[in-house]
Amino acid sequence: MRIDAWYQQRLRTTSEQIRVGAREDTVEFQHIVELVGRAVDAGGVAIIVVGILLATVLVAIRLSRREAGVYRGYRRRVGRSILLGLEFLVAGDIIRTVAVAPTYTSVGVLAVIVGIRTFLSFSLELEITGRWPWQKPAAEPED
Repeated sequence: MRIDAWYQQRLRTTSEQIRVGAREDTVEFQHIVELVGRAVDAGGVAIIVVGILLATVLVAIRLSRREAGVYRGYRRRVGRSILLGLEFLVAGDIIRTVAVAPTYTSVGVLAVIVGIRTFLSFSLELEITGRWPWQKPAAEPED
């Protein structure tokens, strides 16, 4: 084999290795971001479930003591846990969609999901506090 032919073959092999290595790095990064997005989603679901369980335990204790205003406090706690969980779920969607593959379709789907969840958040906020998020809060009793 001539030196020129050997050198050309060596260059082709090296450039192929560089391209494959770059693809492997991209795949690894996408995999890591996907795992982080799933972890944030799992955190959001855990917040909702744990919040509802804690609120239920607290309402059971308050009912056994025959305290007043049990339903309102229970509803507020459940609503707050759902709101916080929704924020985590939106963050997980953003991480997975924007960081991994920001195509027009995926960004459009993300916009619809975020819009629906934002509407739910506003609705829950109105239900919990009796006012819109941008209105000044009245003196709220602490739980």
